[in-house]
Amino acid sequence: MIKKRSIITAFILLSTSMNVFAAGFEDIKPADPFADNQPEQNEVQMNIPKKATLTKNDVHNHYAIALERFIQCNVKSSYMDFRILIQTIASNDYAYMLMADKMADLGFFSLSDLALSKISDEDISYVTADDIKRFYYPAVKLNPKDEIYLAEMFSNIIYNAQSKEATAELIKNEGLLKTSDYANYLVALGALKSGNSKEASKYIDNAIEKNPQNINYKKLKAEIAIQNDKFGTALKLIEEIKAAPLVTANYKNKVNSLEQYVLYKTEKQDYMKKYHLAYYYYYEGELTKSVRTLQNTVSTKKKHNKMIYALLARVYYDTKEYEKAESFAQKAYNLDKGNPIALTVLGDLASRNGDYDTAAKYYEKAASNDKKSTSALIKVAEAYRKLDKNNKADEIYTKILKEHSDCPMAYYNVALKDSSRKTEYLKKAVALDISFTDGWLELAKTALDKSLFDTAKKYLAIAKYIDENNFKYYYYQGLLCKAQGLSQDAYFNFKKTITLNPDFKPAKEELSI
Repeated sequence: MIKKRSIITAFILLSTSMNVFAAGFEDIKPADPFADNQPEQNEVQMNIPKKATLTKNDVHNHYAIALERFIQCNVKSSYMDFRILIQTIASNDYAYMLMADKMADLGFFSLSDLALSKISDEDISYVTADDIKRFYYPAVKLNPKDEIYLAEMFSNIIYNAQSKEATAELIKNEGLLKTSDYANYLVALGALKSGNSKEASKYIDNAIEKNPQNINYKKLKAEIAIQNDKFGTALKLIEEIKAAPLVTANYKNKVNSLEQYVLYKTEKQDYMKKYHLAYYYYYEGELTKSVRTLQNTVSTKKKHNKMIYALLARVYYDTKEYEKAESFAQKAYNLDKGNPIALTVLGDLASRNGDYDTAAKYYEKAASNDKKSTSALIKVAEAYRKLDKNNKADEIYTKILKEHSDCPMAYYNVALKDSSRKTEYLKKAVALDISFTDGWLELAKTALDKSLFDTAKKYLAIAKYIDENNFKYYYYQGLLCKAQGLSQDAYFNFKKTITLNPDFKPAKEELSI
């Protein structure tokens, strides 16, 4: 067994997958489902009460501690910590889905199964569960001993600078390699990390032969192809991955991120390399890095700058630097009046200023120039809603659903108009995007309208878990308290609503303001 190395590392808990891609991927850390309120200390004793339930802040802290133990290759303790954590989280389907994803990310597939088994509403979770299994799960189920052993190998490969040693040890385990596709994947990962791309190619092919559906394996094969300067193979693999039936927003984003990384590695022109790298950072949620990469990326050819300016506009808008967003969107628009990104940003800016007529025009142009995406078309429908052109909005959402069965916003808006199937459509919306706060809130409202208070409470808890500063959460929580005769709690929640949104009339009416 490889000697475990004790390392001291900050809790840099990135929302990336556990694969080896891009400059940012070479220093990979496992994704953290609870990205805020991280503890700064590294050495903290795990002390979880086994019969109590944990609050969100408790979960943050204990997750970070369990992860640090994994990083230090104290894998058995990490496994037990995560297991206790899953068992003691206050019942919350959203948190269980996040944990299921992150446990599969670490190679703790049995813990992923445990988290999935705790979910109460399979009508919502089945889509995420399918994507997790398609993305990560091995074809051959590991026994507990092998799962821990392989997790130790993974920790040593990624964190402890022992990729060569771990790879050599795994290769000696011929029996495991004959049966386990995941073991072959880890040999390929270790070989790549230690600079042996030829051996990496051999073992990733073994893994894919045993489990051709696993998308994680194909991602690694694309990276190996890039290291071998086989860019055509890498791009072909990207097309295969994009054709895979991944439907949730989270996993689509992983694929978009990977595509931009491969394009970054294969592109020869410097300004285009930086453009794709910036787009990669954008999909990874690292907007500061995206801006920094783009700021000094200007081509000598104006026609190329339209792409750079448009992406800068998008990132600046998302970081709420609206003046810069407008400046760069206008620059991109002046160079190319059909640029969908620039048009969408200009529409967003107009919408933010309450000019929905202008916004709709920009969105319509963006949609007509980007037939592959539904995002601009959805924004057209949203602008029509603001203009009270509800029939036109409904037509768009209905059209989208006929052509795209994976659009959460379309399901959400159709649900608002179809009372007979409202709950069904809302569940589809949050199943496709589990972080869709408005979808969870509307489910809570629907339950409230039916006096299903326990169900409403469950959905509200999820909405708060995602965004505890959402004013609608406090409004519906106030209605729930009011319906249960908790007048003081209702008053507090209505007051909190107008603190967050002073113009929200329903809350003012409840407070007789």
